[in-house]
Amino acid sequence: MAKGLTHLAKGLRKRSTDVEQLLWSCLRAGRFEGMKFRRQHPIGQHITDFVCLERKLIIELDGGQHALPDELLKDRQRDAWLEKEGYTVMRFWDNEVLTNTNGVPEAIRERLHRTPSPQSPPLKGGEVITHTK
Repeated sequence: MAKGLTHLAKGLRKRSTDVEQLLWSCLRAGRFEGMKFRRQHPIGQHITDFVCLERKLIIELDGGQHALPDELLKDRQRDAWLEKEGYTVMRFWDNEVLTNTNGVPEAIRERLHRTPSPQSPPLKGGEVITHTK
């Protein structure tokens, strides 16, 4: 992991958005299904919003800028790379986290229970999960 990327991730943790803080309060400290999540965690050349390394599950929170064509393309390329590395990516719009406070955690919970641990056989072809309103 590049030193610069680690430094950038640390800075992002210090400047979390309100939406990130809200979801982090649910995921942190093994509170969520007993699973350990990390926030602003580098994987390769990318920094993920949240990741459960045990289940190789990444949660991304997207603001309105992610709806722009260039950002959509970057996100697709990034998700494809992460998928090739064996991760499952779930994306939620920021406003979805704010307005669907029960539904977002429930979707993550369901995915955790469907995502095998590394000791289980890998998912075929990987999977990218996108949630929209």
